[in-house]
Amino acid sequence: MKQRYRVCVLGGGPAGLAAAVSAANEGAQVLIIEREAKLGGILKQCIHDGFGLIRFGQRLTGPEYAEREIKEMLGSKVDYITSSFVTNVKRISDGGFELEIQSANGMMKVQSDTLVIACGCREKTSRQVFIHGDRPAGIYSAGTAQYFVNIMGYMPTKRCVILGSGDIGMIMARRLTLEGAEVEGVYEIKDTPAGLARNVAQCLDDFDIPLHLSTTVTRVIGDKRVEAIEVAKVDKNFCPIENTKRIIPCDSLILSVGLLPENEIAQKLDIEIDFATKGAYVDQCFMTNVPGVFSCGNALHVNDLADYVSESGELAGKYAANFRPSQRDIVKIEYDSKDFLYVVPQYYDVTQGGELSLYFRSKTDCKDRKVYLDFDDDTVLDKKYKRLLPSEMEAVKVKPKKKVTSATLRMGDFK
Repeated sequence: MKQRYRVCVLGGGPAGLAAAVSAANEGAQVLIIEREAKLGGILKQCIHDGFGLIRFGQRLTGPEYAEREIKEMLGSKVDYITSSFVTNVKRISDGGFELEIQSANGMMKVQSDTLVIACGCREKTSRQVFIHGDRPAGIYSAGTAQYFVNIMGYMPTKRCVILGSGDIGMIMARRLTLEGAEVEGVYEIKDTPAGLARNVAQCLDDFDIPLHLSTTVTRVIGDKRVEAIEVAKVDKNFCPIENTKRIIPCDSLILSVGLLPENEIAQKLDIEIDFATKGAYVDQCFMTNVPGVFSCGNALHVNDLADYVSESGELAGKYAANFRPSQRDIVKIEYDSKDFLYVVPQYYDVTQGGELSLYFRSKTDCKDRKVYLDFDDDTVLDKKYKRLLPSEMEAVKVKPKKKVTSATLRMGDFK
C-alpha cells in the first residue's frame, strides 16, 4: 500500500518550508519533496544580509533565515526527502493525487490529498535573451557564479561584465569586487534598474561599479573562453544603435536577465498559467484552477523578498491542510495593464471569503499615485504611494465587507 499524505509540498525552500509547517500546525500529515541534497533553497548561497526584516524583525543572512525555517519544520513532525524530484503526477479516482518520485534510493510513489507547488524559479540563459556568438567557457548565470563563490569557494572570473541589473546580479557585482575581481560594469537594456533601489545604492554606488542603462550585450567574442564582449546603446524599441557599439575585454559574462517560475508539474496537471507572471492563476487561498492544488512563493510569481515568499507559503499550506471539495464562486480581479504589470492573486473566491493578501507591481516608474481596490461599489483599499517602481513589488491586505460580484484594482493621482 502506498504512503498517503494529507499535503505534499514540492520544494524545500522558504515557501515550501513555511507551507509544510503551516499545514502541520493544522494537524495535517505532510511530506516535503526537495530536489537538492539540503533544504533551504536558494537561501543557502545568499550569504549577504537583509533577509527576515518583515518575518523575524531582524536582518539575517540567507543561511540564517533558512536555518530558522528548517528548525521550525524539524519540530513540526513533517516528513521530508531530499535529492528527489517528481517525475510525474496524476489524479486518482478518490480525488487525490499520485506522485512518481525519483529519489536517491530509486523510484517511489506516494499519494496525497492536496499538493502545494513551491518549486521556486530558475534563471534565464543567454539563449533566452538572444545573445549572438559561440558558447565559450565563461558565461554564467548570476546564481551559478554565486554558487561557485559562496558554496564551492571558486572564483569564476578575474574581469567580468554583468548583463542585467536584477538583484542577484548587483549583489554578485559587489561580491566579486570584494573577492578581488574587476567588474567592468553592469549593463541594463531598460532605462531603469531591474532590481531594488537599495541594491543599486549598496552594491553598485558604494563600490563605484558603473551602471549603464539603455545598453545591452550584442555579441560574445571568444573561442574556448570568453575574450571580450560587444555592447551597444539601444533605442526606445530596444534595438542596438550601430554607431554606439564598443568592445570590452573580459574573461566572463555574468547574466542577471530575469527569473522564470518552475511550473513543469503544474503543466502536467493542466493548471492555467498567467502570461504576466509565468505562474499559476490562483485565488486568495492560493488554490489554482485545479481543486486541491496550491501554488506559492517564486513558483507563483517572482518576489523581491524571502519574507513574502514565506508568507504566501504559510497561507497556501494552511488552506491545503483544510481543503474540502466545494463549489467555487470566482470573481476575477480586473486591472489596467497600462498601470500594472500583474496582480496576484488573480481571483477572489466569494465562497471562501476572508482576507485577501494582494501583491502587485506597477507597469512604469510613477510618482504621487493612489492605488484603489474596489469590490463592487465598495472601496476596500485606498493607499497613497510617493513612488511606484516595476522593480519593487507592493503587498497589501484587504477584506471585503460583503459578498461581491466584481473586483477592480486601479490607479490614480494624488496631490
